Amino acid sequence: MSASFKPAALTPGDAVPSFSLLDQDGNVVRPEDFAGSKLFIFFYPRANTGGCTAQAVAVQEILPQLNALGVKVLGISPDSPTAQKRFAEKHGLRFPLLSDADHMVAEAFGVWGEKQVRGKSVQGIVRSGFLFDAAGILQKAWSPVSPKDTVPKLMEALKAAP
Repeated sequence: MSASFKPAALTPGDAVPSFSLLDQDGNVVRPEDFAGSKLFIFFYPRANTGGCTAQAVAVQEILPQLNALGVKVLGISPDSPTAQKRFAEKHGLRFPLLSDADHMVAEAFGVWGEKQVRGKSVQGIVRSGFLFDAAGILQKAWSPVSPKDTVPKLMEALKAAP
């Protein structure tokens, strides 16, 4: 899949956009809920698809390391909270998966756009990742990012961060 879209709207130094979304358990989640912690937010196109599963499971596998570093994780896709819950339960994901059904948060992050899927041009989420510091300031952004590169890029950025 290749993507043709505008670059991510957020650049290092930008504050995390304000939003309020439901997670897989129906809880309202906002970035400010994580004030004082580093925050890794990744966007994926659709729960329970190959690439999205590989990406989310890879993040889950390093969750203990991330917790030790004070990093909280949020996954975001257009899926419903019910679909997010099935995804979390099926793959043992223990971090919030947020439902951005109207893709307003994806648009605020600059990751909603036209992309090529199996030779067809479609609108959707461009797989991306964003690392914010404890003050909610963007340190690093990857858009697009492949499922296999998400965790290595995140860990590299965390090692380089003060």
